[in-house]
Parts: sequence; C-alpha cells; structure tokens
Amino acid sequence: MIDDYLSTLRAETRATLQKLRKDIKSSAPGAEECIAYGIPTLRLNGKMLASFGAHARHCAFYPGAHPIREHEAALQAYDHEKGTIRFDAASPLPTTLVRKLVKTRLKQIAS
Repeated sequence: MIDDYLSTLRAETRATLQKLRKDIKSSAPGAEECIAYGIPTLRLNGKMLASFGAHARHCAFYPGAHPIREHEAALQAYDHEKGTIRFDAASPLPTTLVRKLVKTRLKQIAS
C-alpha cells in the first residue's frame, strides 16, 4: 500500500519519504503500515503513531501535536503547527529528530 503511494511520486520526493518511513520504522519496529486519510500511516496497537505525505510544494510529517509541542525548540527551522511538520524534499528531516518525535509519540500512546 505505502509502496503504491510512493511509486507515484517524483524520484527526489520518493527517496525523501522512503528515508522518513525507514526512520519511523526503526524507532517503532512493531508498527504496522497502512493508508489512512489517503496518506501513509504507521499504527501501533491500533493507534495512529505517525503519518507522512507529499504535497505539491512540500513533504509533511504528522507525528501528532504532543511530540511537536515537546520538541518545539528543535523544530524552529521547520514550518510546523499543531500536528504537522512541513519540509522540502531536498532537505529531509534529520533521523535523530524523527526518532525523538516518534519516541515521544510512543510514550504518549503507551500511557
């Protein structure tokens, strides 16, 4: 399903989102992949963990509002609000930042 979504994207965007997918999965190896609301999503124990997608002018990562609030200082360089982080395909989110956001989300959904 996610592979089908990614196959429709231009090469640079596809590579950026494949990296993001890998970073999310390495932080939450038990997460299941699906498409929710038309975009790639990873779920854990039936709860949304994170989603990502491509748009006309940017890529987006959706880890939820709580992780974004928790790591507000680390996100100053990115266009973000509520549960969304927008970034250019030519400038992927750093792996360490993605892992921090996913781990925060994991703690949130575990409680």
